[in-house]
Amino acid sequence: MARCGVCFRHCEIPEGKRGFCGSRICEDGAVKADNYGKITSLALDPIEKKPLNRFHPGSMILSAGSYGCNLRCPFCQNYEISWSAEAMGLRETAEVLSPETLVRYALRARAYGNIGIAFTYNEPLVGWEFVRDTAKLAHEAGLLTVLVTNGTAEMSVLEELRGLVDAMNIDLKGFTDRYYTEVLGGDLDTVKAFIARAVRFCHVELTTLIVPGENDSEDEMRALSRWVSELTDEDGRVVGAEIPLHVSRFFPRFRMTDRAATETGLVYRLADVARERLKYVYTGNC
Repeated sequence: MARCGVCFRHCEIPEGKRGFCGSRICEDGAVKADNYGKITSLALDPIEKKPLNRFHPGSMILSAGSYGCNLRCPFCQNYEISWSAEAMGLRETAEVLSPETLVRYALRARAYGNIGIAFTYNEPLVGWEFVRDTAKLAHEAGLLTVLVTNGTAEMSVLEELRGLVDAMNIDLKGFTDRYYTEVLGGDLDTVKAFIARAVRFCHVELTTLIVPGENDSEDEMRALSRWVSELTDEDGRVVGAEIPLHVSRFFPRFRMTDRAATETGLVYRLADVARERLKYVYTGNC
């Protein structure tokens, strides 16, 4: 048995078994990423689709996903490769790519406007070792590295990627402990600490999906945007007002089909609330 140190769960994993995320396994008394290099999704996307609106706008980026996630969002849009039964069925069928091979693919895609590699679709930090190894080679080849993450990782994992990740879109899914704990199976304090550290060494944009009846009040958005606006850089300067926030519309999906899609008017109204504190606020799925 061994203890995993990737996220707040600190899973105690018996020999030959997997942790909560479904992608980390105990082998020979040590925890390793069983999804290392196992690619389930690969696509050339506009950078704005990550979404990153203020990081090389107009560019394309090669997006790669594996399987596994350490949250349990009932509305997951990528449940087929994240934490569902379907996702776990991909363990043996995913295509295995080395970091070198993925970088070669990214270099070939330069002809189509590609600027680098985005680790996305599932939660990339449950397999952070592959991100680290690929990002090192990508930088050597003149490519950029992007991370699309739920931010539910320990500081030690984030520090492993310092200087290797150029931009992140981090989900700040809500701003109450109840929502993170009871609905998502996560930990808000972990995400806040992750965001506060990440903004000190790379470009960061945030995304908040507005779920009716869960995180859709003006008071919560006001608290969230106030906290973001007060974030500081490595020199202690307040830079939070410059951090882009994407306020997105929910659609019924996966295990949350008991409510209608978020009203577009509500998304626009909450975006206006966020603009009281933040300079760059975008609406999505509207």
